[in-house]
Amino acid sequence: MKKHMEQECARFHQEMQAHDDLAINPSNNPALAALSSVTRRHVLKGGLGVAALGFLGGCGLEGGQKASGELPARLIGFDGIPVQQDPAFDRVIVAEGYTARAFFSWGDPVERGAPAWKADASDGWQAQSLQAGENHDGMHYFPFADDPDRHGLLVINHEYVNPTLHPQGMSKVGGRRPLAEVRKEQAAHGVSVIEVSKDAQGQWQRIYPSHYNRRISALTPMRISGPLAGHASMKTAADPSGREVLGTLNNCSRGFTPWGTYLACEENWHNYFVNRDREDYAQRVSHKRYGISNGSASKTYSWESADPRFDATPDATQPHGGYVNEPHRFGWVVEIDPFDPNSKPVKRTAFGRFCRECATPSVAADGRMAFYSGDDTRGEYVYKFVPAGRYDAANPAANRDLLDSGTLYVARLAADGSGEWKALVHGNEGLVAENGFASQSEVLLNARAAADLLGATPMDRPEWAAVHPQSLDVFVTLTNNDQRGDKFAVDAANPRPQNLHGQILRINEAGNHPAATTFRWELFLLAGEADGSKDADGRPVPAHLTGNIKGDLFSSPDGLAFDKDGRLWIETDYDDAEPVMQTMGCNQLLCADPATREVRRFLVGPRGCEITGLTWSPDSRAMWINIQHPGISYPASDGVTRPRSTTVLITRDDGGVIGAV
Repeated sequence: MKKHMEQECARFHQEMQAHDDLAINPSNNPALAALSSVTRRHVLKGGLGVAALGFLGGCGLEGGQKASGELPARLIGFDGIPVQQDPAFDRVIVAEGYTARAFFSWGDPVERGAPAWKADASDGWQAQSLQAGENHDGMHYFPFADDPDRHGLLVINHEYVNPTLHPQGMSKVGGRRPLAEVRKEQAAHGVSVIEVSKDAQGQWQRIYPSHYNRRISALTPMRISGPLAGHASMKTAADPSGREVLGTLNNCSRGFTPWGTYLACEENWHNYFVNRDREDYAQRVSHKRYGISNGSASKTYSWESADPRFDATPDATQPHGGYVNEPHRFGWVVEIDPFDPNSKPVKRTAFGRFCRECATPSVAADGRMAFYSGDDTRGEYVYKFVPAGRYDAANPAANRDLLDSGTLYVARLAADGSGEWKALVHGNEGLVAENGFASQSEVLLNARAAADLLGATPMDRPEWAAVHPQSLDVFVTLTNNDQRGDKFAVDAANPRPQNLHGQILRINEAGNHPAATTFRWELFLLAGEADGSKDADGRPVPAHLTGNIKGDLFSSPDGLAFDKDGRLWIETDYDDAEPVMQTMGCNQLLCADPATREVRRFLVGPRGCEITGLTWSPDSRAMWINIQHPGISYPASDGVTRPRSTTVLITRDDGGVIGAV
């Protein structure tokens, strides 16, 4: 059974990745090379080294802003560790002088009365609704004001579920999913809020039971707010008001607010729905442009066979067409108050709807804010949302509804290193009724189509964004795109065809202000093998697989975050079983100096996992990361026990700051 489940999980994750990343952008928006004299040959020459690339026009970051002016000469204080290529590796290894230990795993108790996790996965959905969900992803630590470095709340996304959730994997009976299995899968999605603190010996522990501990899932009632609240496109047979939705789905990366709330972002929600009406699907932009299934079943779980709200086929016999609008109620930012376990989560529709990876905040001295997001699909775009109001630290209550009004922007990059934020505002540059946008509600509902019309730049799977704590420069991971050069033209920001290794984009806003409408950009680095590398047969590695990393090699940057001192931490997500990834070994956590661009490998995870989720205690002496879908037996590491997605706590043996000299 163990070997069968490993094979089933590997197959499932391959199918998930294929569905998640399917290129569906029909816009043919111009590549950067089409906007200037820069040619593909020029861009690819010499593996596109950072020194040669610059800004392709000899320009530096606007205003000469450099993080190095505010940081010590040597930023990274640990020695990099080697890759891990053992095909049966099932542990976590961290840099010398540090300790990593499993802290919070799938099935651990969260809410009061939760039963102990059963290693054979025979728990029912009611038990799962009280326990940690599966596939831990984005997370954030929220400190208590009276003792912030020792006491806080850890909020953790549970992105999706694996076949290991059930004793024998996911089943169908007569072509239909059993309702009990579907309910358990829905309960294992969402978010966990757990109280954590240091004990008398100075060791971090989970607090259970706790008044604050809470599970939020695909079954939790949530309020719809902002421009789409009550709109006709949000009404269903079960919710004729269009103001309340059950649950949140596919919460990948995360965001947070300066007023202490958590932002869960809904990424690949489209895989949960099906619209079988081919004629309706062909003209319904809100389904087709987002890749909802138009086949016999949804792309991932076939929930619609047991739960009718995931069948978005229009039904004229039911009010509001049945559940044709249910997909409209996903793809949003969900705001959660972790300190009030009785509060109802709120879907903030002013942010716009797409497959959002994150909502990373940047706050200027004048209180103006921006929240940066990637739309994680091949050929999609980078966005930011700028609230209309300003953050007021002295008046926390006044900040509560700042996210209900503002402007959504999409990035358009030029090959000379300049860029502009195009406003997705009704009436702007063709966003009018004649083009399918009758009001601002339609613009936000169909943000991808609106961005197409504004000429946004298609990118290589934009994922996490991170904001430098001093310069406010924005770094965005472009994880990979093996269809670049096929469906999307090669350009200066996405310079490699068959881009299997990805890159990191750096944006400097005009005036270093998050509300600016223009910016400068550069490629911070190209991931991949070293220039001049040879494969196992002694042949030169093709140019599209080489990068320009100064230091330890990696592929497919995904998670990204800055610590308080300005170290950039990079998490990877690639299929470590693919032959092209053998050099990289298991997925990794690395640290980069944004001034020197030096990269060192800090941690490697077990075979088959993704490294994701990243947060710190305020004093940076505790770091938490997530091991998602480990392929063998982690955290038991015995080669037998059912693998469990796990939050890992990392501390420095001398009690010092993580990563510091």
